[in-house]
Amino acid sequence: MDQNNAITEASNVQSLGRKSWTAYVGTAILALILMLLVAMFGYANIFGGLLILALSVAVIALRFFSIKSHHLYMDDVGVWVSSGILPWTKGVSGVKWRDLDEAVFFQSMLSWMFKSYSIRIGHRFTKDSEILLSHWSNGHQAVTTINARHKELVKANALN
Repeated sequence: MDQNNAITEASNVQSLGRKSWTAYVGTAILALILMLLVAMFGYANIFGGLLILALSVAVIALRFFSIKSHHLYMDDVGVWVSSGILPWTKGVSGVKWRDLDEAVFFQSMLSWMFKSYSIRIGHRFTKDSEILLSHWSNGHQAVTTINARHKELVKANALN
């Protein structure tokens, strides 16, 4: 790994979005299920109910903030996604402009209705380094912006 993916003094940073509200639906369903468990165990045993309530709140908060932490952006170096809330889960991964293959989004009727798309930002040489994101708010616009910027850089012969 001779490439340094750390962004030190990047200029022209442009935000491309965050997760859509549809990403939180699974967490909301889990919260409802856990609240039913709290109600059942709380009725039978108050200490068991409080323990399950505390664990449920921690799990739901962790999932909520984990989803909220995803951020897609681009700069002069490439396209990046940052995520994570705990020190061992925080990180940035991305694709440099010179290695970018293409950005595409996947559309279904529901994604079109809710403007929540799955997007793929491909790497020219390996599938392991590509970015795959689901439930991305206005992902179609992010893909259009990425491809337009990549086209500008290719035309300007700025990718070396």
